[in-house]
Amino acid sequence: MAPGGENGGRMDFILIQTLNGLAGASSLFLVAAGLSLIFGVTRVVNFAHGTVFMIGAYVAWTLIDRLGVNFWLAAPLAALAAAALGAAIEILVLRRLYTGHELLPLLATFGLVLVAHDLVPLIWGAQDVIGPRAPGLEGAVSLMGRRLPVYDLFLIGFAPTVLAGLWLVLHRTRFGRFVRAATDDREMAAALGIRQDRLFTGVFMLGCALAGLGGALQLPRETLHHSLDTQVVVSAFVVVVIGGMGSLGGAFVASAVVGLVSAFGIVVWPQGTLAMLFLIMAAVLTLRPRGLFGRAGAPEPHQPLALPSPPATGYPRAARRLTVAGFAAAAASALVLSPFALDLASQALIAMLFAAALHLLVGWAGLISFGHAAFLGLGGYGAALALKGGAPLPFALAAGALAAALGAAAFGGLARRMRGVYLAMLTLAFSQLLHAAAFQWVTATGGDNGILGLWPEPPFDTPEGFFLLVLGCCAATFALLARLYRAPFGFVLRAAQDAEARARADALPVDGTRVAAFAVSGGVAGLAGGLLVALKGSAFPTLFDIPQSIDGLVMVLLGGIAHPLGPLIGAAAYTLGVDLITTVTPHWQMIVGGVILVLAQAAPGGLLGRAARGRR
Repeated sequence: MAPGGENGGRMDFILIQTLNGLAGASSLFLVAAGLSLIFGVTRVVNFAHGTVFMIGAYVAWTLIDRLGVNFWLAAPLAALAAAALGAAIEILVLRRLYTGHELLPLLATFGLVLVAHDLVPLIWGAQDVIGPRAPGLEGAVSLMGRRLPVYDLFLIGFAPTVLAGLWLVLHRTRFGRFVRAATDDREMAAALGIRQDRLFTGVFMLGCALAGLGGALQLPRETLHHSLDTQVVVSAFVVVVIGGMGSLGGAFVASAVVGLVSAFGIVVWPQGTLAMLFLIMAAVLTLRPRGLFGRAGAPEPHQPLALPSPPATGYPRAARRLTVAGFAAAAASALVLSPFALDLASQALIAMLFAAALHLLVGWAGLISFGHAAFLGLGGYGAALALKGGAPLPFALAAGALAAALGAAAFGGLARRMRGVYLAMLTLAFSQLLHAAAFQWVTATGGDNGILGLWPEPPFDTPEGFFLLVLGCCAATFALLARLYRAPFGFVLRAAQDAEARARADALPVDGTRVAAFAVSGGVAGLAGGLLVALKGSAFPTLFDIPQSIDGLVMVLLGGIAHPLGPLIGAAAYTLGVDLITTVTPHWQMIVGGVILVLAQAAPGGLLGRAARGRR
């Protein structure tokens, strides 16, 4: 082939992939714009936003395929249905949670996601659905000898049209002025007489309408499936954080970047496309902690509830006594419990370790992590590689915990001055990078085949022996955490959470203590990961999955973030409850999600929230 022909082949490839990427960015921008608007006004990280996108797509498909509605009418009708769903979510689920901990809305919206995971297949069936063509735009145009769907060109032009329409709404209408006022200073807007309840409902309706419209417009390009919600919401979070929370222009630019990276990455490095996105997000947050277009006064969630200080209350001592009594009873139960019960109890104890590790950051320091599974996975793979090399189980567990602690310390050193949702998303990026590495580094991790045959040696090869090992690890770890809680380490973390500027002015070692907190938290999570690998006899990349991290947050919030025993009670209740429900019905996610929704409303402080309030 002539050089000119080779250059021409490269140019047409670049052009077509660029246009494909921009077309994919169009619906992604709609989702991210709605997510950014909702967060900017309400400070809610809406984890169910991808679910609204998916339901909008299913509603549009139903109108078209079952009722014969024209595509161009079905899309706006789906947007209206999504707007109504958004209003219901805001009024019925979230309205009572705004004054609680900043993670409560995340817990509630995660409950909605669980409910949808079972409800959507019941309504629309378990099979994937192929979307219809858009009438009038079924053909393709020829560009440099390659074919490009006309519908893709429509999407490329549609995104800037929506951006312009949103700009007009926000800058030329009374509603828009209220939205901008609440985004800049929500408390001042309320003081000036703006009805926050109506404003929040209106913003949720607009944001969810955009998500539903995005789902409908993606039908001609996307096969509908039941994991589409998680896939979309993760990409939308990446877009919003790169662009800057609350910035529509930032969402537009970032969606184009993400669309282009996805379009070229699927060809150049298919399995690493998601890792590339999170690597870009991590780089942006490291250089510009508020995103490309984030302002210094960009919205942040309200301050979380702080744990009580030991000198002011007596319950940490009571908590220690209860914990000691509980562990003594658990050790005695090893003599009478069945192997199945011991296995279940080991799972619950491992979950307690992981929840306690996350609680150290969230509860003590007010540092939110959406990707704490990164350290669970580091510990799991560290222990797995040591076991594979012939190391005894205690040494392998120590190696896994050390690997996770070192990884967490390195991460904490980079993110020691970050807080809020930006830190949360950076932890998510870190976990997804490690997830991609576990898939790609086949020689060390086995890729998606994992590392198998990691069974413990005697005396830990029996249910009783392994349960006592897990119990001993938990007892030693919880004793260490209780000591750290009452040490200067714990006081500095809580002081920085309550009043960071004052803590720094008093020359407290805030940054160094936060790095140490990451290291300790990572080490405890790594120990949990090593024990989990030994219990299952294998290590897979799913250790780094997003649901692992979200489960940890659910456990912490379920038990009560303001009580030192909260993560332990929450982990036990969540783990045992899920295992019990799965033996009764295959629709366990719907039941667990419903219970989470009820508890978020009835006990927003968690199962031990009232005890924590009573001790203040």
